[in-house]
Amino acid sequence: MTKLQRVIAAGLTGLCAGLVFAVAPAAAQQAKPPAQIKITNMRAAPLTTFEVATTGDQSRLVGKLDKPLAPGKSASIKLNKPNGCNYFVLAKFSDDAESDAESMDLCKERTIRLTE
Repeated sequence: MTKLQRVIAAGLTGLCAGLVFAVAPAAAQQAKPPAQIKITNMRAAPLTTFEVATTGDQSRLVGKLDKPLAPGKSASIKLNKPNGCNYFVLAKFSDDAESDAESMDLCKERTIRLTE
């Protein structure tokens, strides 16, 4: 291998490595929170409260259920100015059951099925 070929090969290797590092942050930035999520109540009790809030020290409510959701029914929850992917989700039912998730990735989970 001549000196020129080694220089070209080293340059191409550096270029490929640079492209990998440049594409990785871009791929992470493509994951955007949805404007709304869909929830389905698969429990026997009506869903009375459903709230979505940002995680962290200064949590902010970004979405909530407007009215109770009957068993077997679905509803869409509009998210107000979502930021990032991880959210705190709280669900309360008429039978006093409660479910919460401190870090739900809504960029991946845009449909939430609430089950027993």
